[in-house]
Amino acid sequence: MIKNTFLFIALFLFIVSCSSDKSQDPYEINKHHIGLLTDSTQVKDLDMVFANDSVVKSANTDGFTGENRDFEVYDKTGHKLLVLTPKTARDSSSVIQSVMILDKQFKTDKNISNISTFKEIQDNYKISKINNLIRTIVVSVDEINASFTIDKNELPANLRFDMDMNIEAVQIPDNAKIKYFMLHW
Repeated sequence: MIKNTFLFIALFLFIVSCSSDKSQDPYEINKHHIGLLTDSTQVKDLDMVFANDSVVKSANTDGFTGENRDFEVYDKTGHKLLVLTPKTARDSSSVIQSVMILDKQFKTDKNISNISTFKEIQDNYKISKINNLIRTIVVSVDEINASFTIDKNELPANLRFDMDMNIEAVQIPDNAKIKYFMLHW
């Protein structure tokens, strides 16, 4: 009787563990991962993480050191999905420092992607900071280690040219579109 009970419990636990095994969504974004890419993924593992895509070392170079740092990820049709920047250039054991998300398929658990609007970001996340740059503003969300770049052409004319102006969230139109967004690890 005890042997049958033990066998039944073991079988039950096995079935429950198999049914609760959730495969990773390759387009899900959260604070520590984008699909299978995590904040601890090393450069040498990029081909394995993006086995169904193409990983290409970018032709762009760092203007100060002349080093080529970035890796670009393309899907099978040649569409650029992501740009990955490692912490250390030319080091295969380096982890990824930042990821620029270029494809709309990548979404946070709150359905924010690079085709979202400022209102959608503001409704779903606490905005940590807004930086006023030359041609863009950068909206930071510490909750997911993300920064959303919005072109200043999306802003009212009086906010576009003064880089010293402190831009507040209430000044940004709800329908302002994201140009792209990045995760920083």
